[in-house]
Amino acid sequence: MGKIVIAIDGYSGCGKSSTAKAVARDLGYTYIDSGAMYRAATLHFLNRHLSPTNPKDVKSGLQDLEITFQPNPDSGQQETYLNGLNVEKEIRSMRVSERVSDFAKVKEIREELVAQQQRLGRKKGVVMDGRDIGSVVFPDAELKVFMTADLDTRAFRRQQELIERGELVDLEDIKANLGQRDEIDSNRKESPLMKVADAVEIDTSNLTFAEQVAQIVHLAEQRIKQTEDYASNHR
Repeated sequence: MGKIVIAIDGYSGCGKSSTAKAVARDLGYTYIDSGAMYRAATLHFLNRHLSPTNPKDVKSGLQDLEITFQPNPDSGQQETYLNGLNVEKEIRSMRVSERVSDFAKVKEIREELVAQQQRLGRKKGVVMDGRDIGSVVFPDAELKVFMTADLDTRAFRRQQELIERGELVDLEDIKANLGQRDEIDSNRKESPLMKVADAVEIDTSNLTFAEQVAQIVHLAEQRIKQTEDYASNHR
């Protein structure tokens, strides 16, 4: 079976990352967590007390920024490494969540991470999630999905994720954070969050996790068949 590129975009708290991981697992694809990459970059800058609004700080921070993914030998789950160190837990903290949009809107940071993402995805057979995957990183992806859900649903899901990690955060604080990120992400100058014309929109407000994964896997299988049929007809 041929392989394609699957780009999943959408709002924070829609379950993009967990869905993309499951889709990749079901298809036997590689999962590239672009959101984790931006979180890792944010952590990198925060730990070094570098400002996203200071050009010298941005240039300095990008000189030694390397983000990779490695499977956990015990769980088999993919984890994020920043300059060789496992930062999977740190990048999911509220400390990073509150600042990630500030760094994600910086042109130079985005360009560096996009270059890293494109290098990772050249061989096809990848699933990527984020906010500009279908519009900027892989505009030629064979399948583009835009995930959405109402704010209350997204906030509740994010709170459950944090509780599972041992972090208790007030629901209203999470709603405020998500609302602010929606505003920043949708209106930033560099690569704003947007639904591209050829993306399939999936509202997950009333879908179970299994249902949303199955829906995207089905779409992928359709696109794979279409791609194979096109290739065979043009040999």
